Amino acid sequence: MEKFEQLYQRACQRKGGEVCLSKLLSCALSAEEVENIRDDRFLAAFTQTIFQSGFVWSVVRNKWPGFEEAFFGFAPEKMVLLNDQHIEKLCQDTRIVRARQKIVTVPQNAQMILELAREHGSFANFVAHWSSNDVTGLWLYLKQHGARLGGNIAAYSLRKLGVDTFILTKDVEGYLRSQGALDVGTTSKKGLQQCQQAFNELQQQSGLSYTQLSQIIANSVGDNY
Repeated sequence: MEKFEQLYQRACQRKGGEVCLSKLLSCALSAEEVENIRDDRFLAAFTQTIFQSGFVWSVVRNKWPGFEEAFFGFAPEKMVLLNDQHIEKLCQDTRIVRARQKIVTVPQNAQMILELAREHGSFANFVAHWSSNDVTGLWLYLKQHGARLGGNIAAYSLRKLGVDTFILTKDVEGYLRSQGALDVGTTSKKGLQQCQQAFNELQQQSGLSYTQLSQIIANSVGDNY
C-alpha cells in the first residue's frame, strides 16, 4: 500500500486543502464516551440501519419519531416481550415502515443486547472494550449473534453513534483493491481480515481514528485514483 502521507496529500488536493478536508472528517468517541451510550440507542441504531437497507433512507428518517413511539423508545427489556400479536399490530402501524421481516429483528437484537449487558454490565461496555484493532471482529460478532446485522449494517449503525469504525463503501473497497490490500470478497472472514490489516497499518502511520481514515480514503478518490 501507499504510505498514509501520499493518501492524505491526495485527499487534501482533491478537497481544496488541509483545512477544507478537516471539515469533512468526523471525531470518533473515546471508549469512556462509548460506555455512556444507553443500550436502547444501540437497538435504535441497529433498527434504523436495518430498515434503511435496500430502502429510501429519507423515508425512514422522516418516519423515525413514529418508530420511537411504536417501539417504546427501543428499551431492550420491553422489546424482548414483543409477541406475535404485538408484531402483527406493528405490521399495520402507519407510523413505521411496515416490513415484517425487519420488524421481527427488534426483539431478536434486543435479546442479544440484554444477554451481553448481563455479562458486561451494559451492551455499551461490551462495545467500548472490544479490541480497538479488531473492528471487523466486532462486525462479525454482531452478525453471528444478532439479526440482519451483516454486510455494512453493523458498521453504519456503530458510526451513527460515534463508535470508531471504518466503513467498506464502494470507494473504500475499490481503493484497498487498487493497492493490493484486498483480493477476496469483503463478506469473507479473510477479506475482512485483509481490510483490518490495511487500516491498522494506516492507523499506525497516522495516529488517526478508523473513522477519519475511512473518510480520508473516500475523499482521496479522483481522476488519478
